[in-house]
Amino acid sequence: MKSLIAAIDQGTTSTRCAIFDQNGRLCAIAQQEHRQLYPHPGWLEHDPMEIWQATQEVIRRALAAAHVPPSALAAVGITNQRETTVVWNRHTGEPYYPAIVWQDTRTREICQRLAKEGVQDHLRAITGLPLTTYFSAPKLHWLLEHVPDLRSEAQDGDALFGTIDSWLVWWLSGGPHGGVHITDVTNASRTMLMNLRTLDWDEELLSLFDIPRQMLPRITPSANPETGAYTVREGPFGAALPVCGILGDQQAALVGQVCFGAGEAKNTYGTGCFMLLNTGHIAVPSFSGLLTTVAYRFGDQPAIYALEGSIAIAGALVQWLRDNLGIISDSAEVETLARTVEDNGDVYFVPAFSGLFAPHWRTDARGIIVGLTRHTHKAHLARAALEATAFQTREVLEAMQRDAGITIQV
Repeated sequence: MKSLIAAIDQGTTSTRCAIFDQNGRLCAIAQQEHRQLYPHPGWLEHDPMEIWQATQEVIRRALAAAHVPPSALAAVGITNQRETTVVWNRHTGEPYYPAIVWQDTRTREICQRLAKEGVQDHLRAITGLPLTTYFSAPKLHWLLEHVPDLRSEAQDGDALFGTIDSWLVWWLSGGPHGGVHITDVTNASRTMLMNLRTLDWDEELLSLFDIPRQMLPRITPSANPETGAYTVREGPFGAALPVCGILGDQQAALVGQVCFGAGEAKNTYGTGCFMLLNTGHIAVPSFSGLLTTVAYRFGDQPAIYALEGSIAIAGALVQWLRDNLGIISDSAEVETLARTVEDNGDVYFVPAFSGLFAPHWRTDARGIIVGLTRHTHKAHLARAALEATAFQTREVLEAMQRDAGITIQV
């Protein structure tokens, strides 16, 4: 009996596959990290093939840990880091360039040039998004301008673009041998190329960013048994399974927290920190530095929208303490270390490693630590790092309450 569901969670630092039963009980899970590549200050890249290999590995490990055959699976769902941009060859599956990650700021000059042309308000009206390096369109424009032959191959229909969900679905459904090139409305809404009202690629925006439409994936609902994408028997699942659900990771968290009613909100802490408020069928514009985004769309039902407060650096700051400063050896140690002092010793972090996201949207901002004295030691830094996430969360919460005109109860 096909009673289990496989969920792939492809995140900024790792990939997971979880097997759930009909009651939502976790049967097995496998996880694998991938490298973070920093070729220049402000740049962050991933190896798309490494992510695909990690995805295959965790699928096989999760199935083995659950002790179930592929025939027990009814469907596959995918959630993913959003905005991260991949371009690859339709015939070979080879990426033209490393994936440009959502935190990457190399497109700052592109955004500044467009801002000087005065298009930011018009862009926000169409997409719900501020003009910033965060989103996919400037990244894709950069790739088309800097990768040899990419533009000509895109115009010929040989080069494909996708966020990570598209990349994984394409490979899972056959890759160069008939892979299905799709994305869902939540991921498409983060490209800065989709019209929030029509839920389709916007020709004006494609012209503005000079992007050939033929390289873009087909946009589907977030949950839809008729996507046309099935895993291939030769792939890691070893069976033909329908890919029935695709959601950007933060929208998936909103659904997972059962925030189906207008006015319900969630906040998720990971690499970054993301607060989403369900606004129902109305795409509420933000005047307080938040995003207006698609929350989800199920089948042929109308889309549900959300306000979002996006914070670039949360858990990533703890990783930085571990990997760059070496004051902890494991991320879990940070809380224990922080608790050894009564306060932060007047030390404050502004973790603007990728600029500042909501509600400021300052790509030129850089991280600072202030208040250091001879009294300061590593426990104060640990506490200040954790408090930085709390301060950023409070700022986003207050902005969201202003935009929504409601008080959000915790």
